[in-house]
Amino acid sequence: MSAPTPAALVLEDGTIYRGTAYGAEGTALGEAVFATGMTGYQETLTDPSYAGQIVVQTSPHIGNTGVNAEDAESRRAWPAGYVVRAASRVVSNWRSEGSLGEQLERDGIVGIAGVDTRAITRRLRDAGAMRAGVFSGAALVDDAAMVAAVRESPQMAGRSLAELVSTTEAYTLPAVGESLGTLAVLDLGVKASTLRFLQEEGFDLVVLPQSATLEEVLAHRPIAAFYSNGPGDPAASDQQVALLQGLLREDLPFFGICFGNQLLGRALGFGTYKLPFGHRGINQPVLDTATGRVEITSQNHGFAVDAPLHEELSSPAGFGRVEVSHYSLNDQVVEGLRALDIPAFSVQYHPEAAAGPNDARHLFARFRELVVAHRAGAQPTGADTTTDAVVEAATGRTTDATDSQKDA
Repeated sequence: MSAPTPAALVLEDGTIYRGTAYGAEGTALGEAVFATGMTGYQETLTDPSYAGQIVVQTSPHIGNTGVNAEDAESRRAWPAGYVVRAASRVVSNWRSEGSLGEQLERDGIVGIAGVDTRAITRRLRDAGAMRAGVFSGAALVDDAAMVAAVRESPQMAGRSLAELVSTTEAYTLPAVGESLGTLAVLDLGVKASTLRFLQEEGFDLVVLPQSATLEEVLAHRPIAAFYSNGPGDPAASDQQVALLQGLLREDLPFFGICFGNQLLGRALGFGTYKLPFGHRGINQPVLDTATGRVEITSQNHGFAVDAPLHEELSSPAGFGRVEVSHYSLNDQVVEGLRALDIPAFSVQYHPEAAAGPNDARHLFARFRELVVAHRAGAQPTGADTTTDAVVEAATGRTTDATDSQKDA
């Protein structure tokens, strides 16, 4: 057996962690972030929202169950680089169709194994997400040159990355069961499970490139619009913000998740800002202000909407009243918006739960209810009308177990 190829993870502050190559060899430059999920490494890697980032897995053992086509959330793995403590040398799962290392090599993901991911996570938590590089093989040069390469790489703030992950051509997907009509989905890095759940709510989907214009969207005669998750800085997405403002003025019901939440915030006239190290994992607690329910959510974001909690707001862009509908119980970051005078809402997390908890899956049903009510001529009230029965059916648990704050 040949000796493992040496590799290094280099942070922009000059800190260097040394290990061995995992996946492709070469150079990877991006923003170093940590993801706290203990399961779902394949869903993490195939989430397009991680484009441009070097993902540090806090869970120490990665690759044990291999990879398979069914669990992939998109056509490939997206992170710029990948960092693990212990890469499994043996794959053991009846669903496995190959090893994670093979997929990383096939998709050109430069990774490193054998490093202390706990120490790296503590460094990023204390100092904040920062530019980094993974170097292996012939790219592993002297320390000063690697640090210089990292410091010359672009910052995440100000970067527009949706064009790297979005579909290049529009395509359609049929509704499951009786159709409500066409839903326009702007693909900013959409996950396969998100599309599947929208289909199951009765929407015929037309999935559009991130560059779509208002005229191109309206040509499909949609009954509603949806913005997906995606990578990059929302402040660098002026075109998508202008498109969303046009869709809202057309009185189309709207639902946005993750990046879509940030873009709704901008469309309503609020600002966004970069978080110190972001929220990435499947264990993030969020409070729904309308119901008092605490939902454990799956998240992946490094930016957030800048809006005050616990008060009714006026949209600076002229779309009426707005309120923060959800916020993080860890750091009070805005996790959702609800428009009170137009049919629009959004959340900052992943209700499709791939991989992760099912607590927020009922939001797809809530969107369906909003569209149905709007078609019937009902005026938006901002209320969450999703019944407890719908929540229980979607999440697989009773609401009594999650309503402690409301009952208190």
